[in-house]
Amino acid sequence: MNGDAVKLTVTTHKLFGYRQTLRTAQRLADQAGRLVERSVPGRMPNVQITLTTARGMAALATAADADLAGLSDRRARARAERAAHKVARGAAGRAVPLADGGVLVLVNIEQHRTPDDFAVTLVHELVHAMQFSRRGVRERIVRDLRDGFGVEKQSRREAREHMRLLSAEENEAYGREYLAQQLTSTAA
Repeated sequence: MNGDAVKLTVTTHKLFGYRQTLRTAQRLADQAGRLVERSVPGRMPNVQITLTTARGMAALATAADADLAGLSDRRARARAERAAHKVARGAAGRAVPLADGGVLVLVNIEQHRTPDDFAVTLVHELVHAMQFSRRGVRERIVRDLRDGFGVEKQSRREAREHMRLLSAEENEAYGREYLAQQLTSTAA
């Protein structure tokens, strides 16, 4: 990483007894950040990696999405959190852009049995963090969130374009997961 320009921090949210997992995550996060920054176009923003459960992942992601979209309606927020919880049960991780320009990477600790599993998820989500720094990506995500929350409608063309680009970004992230093998080989 470029010295003090980028900050990668690892924390937990409502997890107890995972001190060793937290230490492993901190070690892998630094290595993963350097690896992803070298191999993916874009600029690595400040990243907050949070280890949590599915319920915590849904709550934190919804809060970050609502802040980014400028949503203040509590009922819409609660509805979104219930929907997010259904998705989070099967999700290993999620990267969420933050209103301050940083990125929140949420890792569902229940989905990771080994450091190898964690490394793959970490690399995948850090690739998304790099993508958020690209021109127009953050604005497109905000527009889609505002539409999803019912704040401001986007056109069908914009919605289709967002889904097409989202699919391409997801493919790029899956394509870079091989980098995780370098992490786990150095960690061993």
